[in-house]
Amino acid sequence: MNITLAFGKSGLLARIPDTTPVHVLSMAGAPPVEDAGAALRSLLARPIGSAPLSDLCRARKSACIVLCDITRPVPNAILLPPLLETVEASGIPRERITLLIATGLHRPSTAAEREQIVGPDILARYRIVDHHAREESEQRFLGTTGRGTPVAIDRVYCDAELKITTGFIEPHLMAGFSGGRKLIAPGCAGEATIKALHSPAFLEHPSCREGSIDANVLHHELLEISRMAGHDFIVNVALNEEHRITGLFAGDPLQAHAAGVAFVRKAVRAPLEKPADIVITTSAGYPLDLTYYQAVKGMTGALPAVRKGGVLILAAECAEGLGSPEFTEMATSFSSAEAFTAHILSSPVVIDQWQLEECTRAVRHADVLLVSPRIARDHAGQLFVHAVPTMDEALALAFSRTGPRATVAVIPKGPYTLVEAATP
Repeated sequence: MNITLAFGKSGLLARIPDTTPVHVLSMAGAPPVEDAGAALRSLLARPIGSAPLSDLCRARKSACIVLCDITRPVPNAILLPPLLETVEASGIPRERITLLIATGLHRPSTAAEREQIVGPDILARYRIVDHHAREESEQRFLGTTGRGTPVAIDRVYCDAELKITTGFIEPHLMAGFSGGRKLIAPGCAGEATIKALHSPAFLEHPSCREGSIDANVLHHELLEISRMAGHDFIVNVALNEEHRITGLFAGDPLQAHAAGVAFVRKAVRAPLEKPADIVITTSAGYPLDLTYYQAVKGMTGALPAVRKGGVLILAAECAEGLGSPEFTEMATSFSSAEAFTAHILSSPVVIDQWQLEECTRAVRHADVLLVSPRIARDHAGQLFVHAVPTMDEALALAFSRTGPRATVAVIPKGPYTLVEAATP
């Protein structure tokens, strides 16, 4: 059986022997919204759990609209025109509207990426700025949460009288689902806040995983931070495998996000009778597999599908390498996952250790093979996982470890799919 996987911009073929039992796990999906722009205009006038956006604007003199960075395929060309038109028509002048790109601790956006994020027309007409988490002077300290997290949020966001976030909802490896509150923290949070939110105190908690919301301690921490910073309105979407809008959720940040989570959970669910011996997954291709740091999401999302001690194959192009300088240095500095875990449990949190911590969660569960020509070339033998240049080589290794009768599950678009496997 030949299966095309999401990999970079061009895809990757997985050639699996015809005699092998294969389960292809794809999200159930939902039909695309017809005329999403018109649907959003209607929703802005009759939002979920909120007064119309126009009413919220009338008592405000300035607005900040938070956007995802280039690593998230949010369809801003559809979302922003109705949103901006409503804000301006309701009395907030264009020069008092700022579009803030929620970079978290990611690198700043390039000029080309900004044009890709918002389109040339909006880029030419509106003020667009990046969040800079490492610049302490650009954050406003708001106090600490009940769990002791120091809260510093971008001043541009804090100083705006109307605070709106956009984004899309998908399973998230730590927060259960993305969207909503995540655009504020970690998206627009300072470095110390982001470090605290990604510490072992949260990540080692069993509730901090894909699909978990109600019991998720990190989710509730993010809600507390959003209350401290202020959060007036959200515009979130659900997307299908072709990045077309299947659901629109606008209004009160709590109620609209909850409605979106319920919709997405149903749409992305992929049941599996029992975990497989070998699981092939991806990070959903470009732009989510630009770096190994981002690609880890595909790895952790597939863990329910692979049996304990099985083999997990992650296909991710990683065209930009491992990720940030901090992550690259860390990922190549420890001899084993055990050595890294011992280090972080006895040391202060440092930038990007959390994604490597998620890697250790995967390698504690299964043998992990990474299919990435660049990583196999540049970092052979340096990571907790075994990097190989081709899928054929990865499959040969996997079958050599599990035997010729191994069962295989394939998740062609990785983290967009919420796998639910019964315990054997």
